[in-house]
Amino acid sequence: MVSRGQSDDPVPEHEKPVPSCPPQVQAQLLLGQMHVDRGWFGEAFPYFEAAARSGHPVAVNMLGRAYERGWGVVRNSAQAASYFETAAAAGEGWAMFNLADLLLLGDGVPKNRARAYRLYVSSAEKGNVKALNMLGLLHEEGICGAPDPEGAKVFFQAASEGGDCWADLNLARLVLAQQDVSVALSCFRRALKSGFPDVYRAIIDLIGVCENPVLHTVKVQAIRQIAGKEQPKIVSTPLEQTSFAERLCAE
Repeated sequence: MVSRGQSDDPVPEHEKPVPSCPPQVQAQLLLGQMHVDRGWFGEAFPYFEAAARSGHPVAVNMLGRAYERGWGVVRNSAQAASYFETAAAAGEGWAMFNLADLLLLGDGVPKNRARAYRLYVSSAEKGNVKALNMLGLLHEEGICGAPDPEGAKVFFQAASEGGDCWADLNLARLVLAQQDVSVALSCFRRALKSGFPDVYRAIIDLIGVCENPVLHTVKVQAIRQIAGKEQPKIVSTPLEQTSFAERLCAE
């Protein structure tokens, strides 16, 4: 059972609002993200580095992402974790999420699943639906003791309602195991609107060899959408990141 006593997290338990991001810093982050979206990682890094000099937690988090992903710099997950710690302590919800990812994997920092869980909770409280999806995965595998599929279902449902396509797939996977085809079908149909080939491939894998004609139709639609979308859709949202949540959808 995860301790609910005093936490050693640097993130305070009370709400800590993140100050508004200055226009110049916003512009630097946008330019950095635009370069990342186009695969110009070497050109992207200086923008994130310049933005982070402001000390704004959103910018510091994005510099951490650059080190975590190797965007124009040698990948250094320990350095990334240091930036995430700083930004998370300042109340940045995405930094809490990104730090939790590293702690969950033991990537650049000692593995600490209990602290990762607490950080996902803090990130979810900031409105991060991907954190809700991760909480679902952790409950499903038994982070709080025995596996808790019903608790996982609650988190997946909340993340799905928030618009996370990977939560749609996780929820579909759970309800399919319970023979609830109608709910699974609704989840798959929402996920089909994501525009991401990886999501379509996950749908195909989850449906597999299925005799249900309606689910088979969804699988065929996913196959057709892959054929028309060989490259992932670029989404220019500078503060949104894909992360460990996407890589775990069907595990």
